[in-house]
Parts: sequence; structure tokens; C-alpha cells
Amino acid sequence: MKFGKEFASQMVPEWQEAYTDYEFLKTLVKEIEIYKQRTRLARPAGPVRSRTLYRAFSGLTQRVSSPGAHQAAGDVENQAILVQNVRREGEDRSETMFLGAADEGGEYEMVYFRRLDDEFNKVLRFYRLKVDEVLKEAAVLNKQMVALIAFRVKVEHPQGWINSVEETTQLASDAAASSAALFANTPSAVKASRRAPMAVIDEEGSVAHSEGQCDESHEDVKDGNGIEVVSERVQEVKQKNEIKAKKRPAPLEILDRVKFNTSQETPRSTIKGFLNLPNQADLKFTEDNLRKAEDQLKRAFVGFYQKLRLLKSYSFLNIMAFSKIMKKYDKVASRHASKYYMRMVDNSYLGSSDEVSKLMERVEAIFIKHFSNSNRSKGMNILRPKKKRESHGTTFTMGFLFGCTIALIIALALIVRARNILDKEGRVLYMETMFPLYSLFGFIVLHIIMYAANIYFWRRYRVNYSFIFGFKEGTELGYREVLLLGANLSVLALASVLANLDMEMDPITADYKPITELLPLGLVLLVIVTLLCPLNILYRSSRYFLLVSVFHCLLAPLYKVSLPDFFLADQLTSQVQALRSLEFYICYYGWGDYKRRQNHCKSNDVFNTFSFIIAAVPYMWRLLQCLRRVYDERDIHQGYNGVKYLATIIAVCARTAYTLNKGPEWKIIAWITSIIATIISTYWDIVMDWGLFQSKSKNRWLRDKLLIPHKSVYFAAIILNVLLRLAWMQTVMNITVFSLHRQTMVALVASLEILRRGLWNFFRLENEHLNNVGKFRAFKSVPLPFNYDEDEDKDYICIVHH
Repeated sequence: MKFGKEFASQMVPEWQEAYTDYEFLKTLVKEIEIYKQRTRLARPAGPVRSRTLYRAFSGLTQRVSSPGAHQAAGDVENQAILVQNVRREGEDRSETMFLGAADEGGEYEMVYFRRLDDEFNKVLRFYRLKVDEVLKEAAVLNKQMVALIAFRVKVEHPQGWINSVEETTQLASDAAASSAALFANTPSAVKASRRAPMAVIDEEGSVAHSEGQCDESHEDVKDGNGIEVVSERVQEVKQKNEIKAKKRPAPLEILDRVKFNTSQETPRSTIKGFLNLPNQADLKFTEDNLRKAEDQLKRAFVGFYQKLRLLKSYSFLNIMAFSKIMKKYDKVASRHASKYYMRMVDNSYLGSSDEVSKLMERVEAIFIKHFSNSNRSKGMNILRPKKKRESHGTTFTMGFLFGCTIALIIALALIVRARNILDKEGRVLYMETMFPLYSLFGFIVLHIIMYAANIYFWRRYRVNYSFIFGFKEGTELGYREVLLLGANLSVLALASVLANLDMEMDPITADYKPITELLPLGLVLLVIVTLLCPLNILYRSSRYFLLVSVFHCLLAPLYKVSLPDFFLADQLTSQVQALRSLEFYICYYGWGDYKRRQNHCKSNDVFNTFSFIIAAVPYMWRLLQCLRRVYDERDIHQGYNGVKYLATIIAVCARTAYTLNKGPEWKIIAWITSIIATIISTYWDIVMDWGLFQSKSKNRWLRDKLLIPHKSVYFAAIILNVLLRLAWMQTVMNITVFSLHRQTMVALVASLEILRRGLWNFFRLENEHLNNVGKFRAFKSVPLPFNYDEDEDKDYICIVHH
């Protein structure tokens, strides 16, 4: 793979604007190459002379003091650029002076170096900003670890761990001595000039601050007096630490100034916050609270480490990009500028800073000691999870099951045709009873296929969907796994339909109709059991993630709304007919109609009442989520979004009432409410959710940034979304196609809505991804367990899900 493609594939998607614009620099080098080729062809033939033959004569009497000086003079003579650091607009910048500006085509090379400097300064500025952020987060994690260790001591040793100043002094001096000796014997000790503020935290509660020890042990190595000098300096460090230990309060006293952070993310905390009750709990020294605090800090450290890894990768990739592009330039321009420019890059903060590397080492040491029971292999597997590899078995099984699905569909069509089932008397009764039962699986399989298509195109256009949804690294499903689930369900559903028809037509099993009617119910129960299975099989983490989001939707106003929650609720608004099928399951099997294959549900007032409720419930969940976001975020746009769902609830209820009552008044009400809801929803889809229809955009009527290179795709999606939004007209106008049964038309309209939702999904996440890119937002926040009373530290720390 060429470096340009590898460079693009390794970028953090949300940071792509902060990386070196390698492709544009390549185009500038290409322009230089084209000019060189054009002038070479136009130049008359003649002797080829070295460029140095045209330089000013240096004289005969010039004295060469040494071979090294002669080599340096040669370097100066061949030097094409001069790189210097200047301070402009309050920041240090690198500027390159091109010494061959008077050469033929020199203006092209000046443009190249000017843009190269801009790219380097952009990268350096961004890297400094992110390093400063991680250093601040390291200081916050320091204080959290101090509180955690004190809390652990209090829980496991209620009577106290350190009871005297002498013991405190001994522990502090021993930690200082071991730290100083370790640093003095480290090969990188001489090279290091800075220490990041992540302290070395000891189990007993003492904190060995290594900045002073670093400087002093550094001097020991310079003195060159061996072990005796080191031991003398260690004694001095012990004495200083003894004085500090006497002034330092006992570690357990920290707990007097610490409280638990309790964010409004549970029903209980939400109710407390709404009633303005105190929502910050005092410390209760229990094993359960200790485990919760450790889990929270463990997640924070894992996320912090991932952020450090991305920063290190960011530095490495950009340095590699500068090296590659300078080599290309040297080859095209026949110069030797890369050595001088890369010397500047290596000596800059981007190439010489070691804060990130040292922080990574300390995070590894702390995490292994405190969160993996000193098991390095276990700790590193958590900090550096292995990427999930695509399995050929998954692809083969998916293809095999889809082949089985096609075969079953053909077999079903042949059986219906051969036995002339469509012309039999029980056809209408079958469509009124069995068809709604089996159509449930069709809706689910279609939605799964659309989601798999979304994942495929998200990956193709580098939409970081796993970060947006908050999937744990290595557990997100690819489109193959999603299609595998859909193929499994489709095979089971079609096999159940064929078995039902065969048992009904077979004279031997004709007397067991109540049993044949139980096949769809058994399949529903199998799906539910699989979804709730606690065993680590069939993508347990993904099933758990889905169940958590469903539970949050059920209790919409009581949980803080995250993107997966409202995204799932939006999916459920397109599955109203599937929810009605579940209602029919309860009626058909709960009231015993399956024993006689009769449908008395529609004549039941309770069933009809719940038809209104079921139709409005998904939109009600979204309305409550919007109200919760208005309360949490104080965002008026969420209030407008809630108005959209309120209008949709009214329209859905009006259409349901018209379907059940069939009156001119209900028809007019259904028309008016549906038109209003359609206009509002269509506007919100295109303008707010997709971010399109921006009149001042450089892409007319779209937006400035587009992931799909073909603009016609966006206009086609807009038109298709509008047309599919009008599918409700079938309900009001009673449109039929080819004299299809009403249940078939209902299923067809529901399928069109699912297709529209799949289209909406792609562009909704594309817009979310571009918003993250615009704000360089590659990290999410996780709440920390402790909060200090005397400061105003943030209760959250940024972590990465990449």
C-alpha cells in the first residue's frame, strides 16, 4: 500500500483536518516536476554541468582547518534551504527560506515551502494543545488515585493504616530512595529533561513526587562518582522527604475533603436533581462503593491511555509524512533539502517531546499495579485490546444462509402455486391471522439489512460510527455479522412458514391445527431468549448494549439522553407496525383465538384502545427525550424537535382513528394533521438532522463538507426522503395495488418507512461525524468517582472511543 493511502487509513477521523495535507503537498511537488520536465525539453542540448560550477569562486588561498570544516563548508555550499524559528502572533513558528529563489522555476518551490511551513506549524500547534490537555488530565487523575488509595485503605483497614509520623517518614523515604535509584540506573535518565506531572503512587498512600528526585539523580550521573555519590544523594533526598512528611497530612485525612460524584444519569439522581435535593453523597466506606470507584477510575485510565496512544500515533504519522514528502521533493528537484528540514522537525516539540511516552509508561505501571493485580499481561490486554479480525467463517455462513433464504422463498412460492392456496376459502382468514404474525420477522430482517448497509457505507466513507455510538473497542459488529443475524432470522421465519403450511395441508397433521399455530409464537420466544441470554455467546456485549438502550427508552425522561438512546428511539418510530404485530401476538395467543384460527381482536375495545397507544408510544419516547435534553442542555432546538414529535403523535392517532371508524370528519382531520406533521418532519430531516439546504454553502443547497463525492446522491436522497414520507397517504386514500389484500398493503407501506429510515441513518451519522471533525471531538467523557471540596475540578475527564 502506498504511503498516502496508509496515512489516510491511520488517521483519527475526527482529527483529519489537523493532519498534514499530504495529498496537497504531493500536488505541489507534482507541479514542480511538470515544470522541470517542460523546461528540460525546451532547453537546447549542451554539456551537462554541475550546479556548483555556477557559484561564486571561493579563491585559491582559502585555508581549510580540518576535514570536518571542509565537509561543513561543502554542506553550506550545497544547502538549498535555511530553516529558522521565529515568534509571531504570540507563538513560535518555523519558517523556511528557500535559497534558490533566483533559479529557474524557483517560484514553484517557494510556494511549496511556504505551504510546507504552514502545515508543520498547524500540526505543531495542534500537538501542543493536545499534550497540554493530557497533562491537565494527568493531574486530575493523580488526585483521583490519591483519593482511591485512601478510600481503599479505609475500607480494608478501618482502624487506619499509618499511625505515626515515623512510619510515614519511613515509607516516604523508602519510596523516594527506590525511585531515585531506579531513575539513576535508567539509560534514558541522562536524556530526559522534563517530567510529566503523573506522580508515582504507592499502595500505602504515599506519593513520591519525582520532579525533584529526577533533577538530583540526574546530577549524580553527571558527577560520575558511581554508587557512593548516588547513595549520598539518596540520603539527602530522605532527609528532605522526612521534613515534607512531617508537614504533610496523613493520607486518610484526604477523605474528609472528598465526596462522591453523583451525576444525573439514573432515575433516582434525576428525581433528586429535579426536586433540587442535594445530589452529592457523602463517602460510605463499603466494598460496593470501593468497587464502583475502581471501575470508574479503571475506565478513565483505559480511555486516557487510548488518548495517549492516539497522540503518539499522531506525532509519528506526521513526522513520517514530512519525511516522505521531503524525499519526493529532493528526488524531483535534485536537491538535498530533506536532511536540513527533517533535522528541524526532529528537534522541534513534535519530534523531541517525550511527555506522551513517559505518561504512557506511568499509566501502564499504575494500571497494572492497581487495576490488574500486578498482572502485566492482563493489564496490557485491557489497555491495548486486540483489533477484531474478520472471520472467513462468518462470511461463508452468511452467504450460505442467504442462499438458504432464497431457496426457501422459491419453495414457498412453488407450494402456494402448486396447491393453489390463493384461491381457497381460507385465504382471507389466513391473511387476517397468520400474515400479521409472520410479517413481524419480515420487518425486523429488513431493518437489519438496512443497518448492515449503513455500516458498510459508513466504513467506506470513514464515518466513525463506533465512536459516535460509544461501542467498546473491539466489540462493534461489522456488516457481515449483522447480515449473519438477519440471515439466521430469515431462514428460521421462512422455515416456520413452510412448516405451518405443510402441517396444515397434510391430512395426518390436519387435526393438530392448534399446535401448528404455535410455531410463530415459538420463534418469537426463541428470539427473546437469545436476546436475554446471559452466556457469552452470540455477541453478548452488543446484545447488552441494545438492552440498555431499550431500557433507557422505556424510562426516557429519567435517564440522561445519549445518542444511542435517541437513535434507537428513532428506529422504533419506523417500526410501529412491528409493535402492532406484537400487540396482535398478545391478543391472538392470550385470548385463545389460535385454537380456532379466529380473529376477534379488532372487535375488542381494549385492543383498539391499545392500537392508539402502540402507534404513539415510540413518538412519545422521543418527545420525552427531547424534553429531558431541554432540561439538561438548555437547548431550545430540542424543544422545537419535541414539537415535531407532538405533531406526529396527533397525526398518527388521527390516522388510526380514521382506520377504525371510517368517517368523513376523521378523514379530514387525518389529512390536515398528517400534512402538517409531514412538512415539519421533512424540514427537520433535511435541514437539522442532515445539515443540508445551506444556501451560503460552497456546495449549493447542500453543506460545505460532503463525504460522498457525487452531489447528485444528496439531491436524490432528499427527493426520495420526501416521497417516502408521503407513504401515509395510502392509509387515508385506501390505495391498493394489483388488488392486494389490505394486510399486504399495510406491510408494504411499513417496509417503505423502514427503507426511508435506513436512508436517514446514513446521512444523520454523516452529519454527526462532520460535526465531530469540525470540533476535533475524538473523545467522550466519563464521570470520575471523587470530587474535592476545595477546588473546582471538573467531574469528568475526556476519554476516547476510537
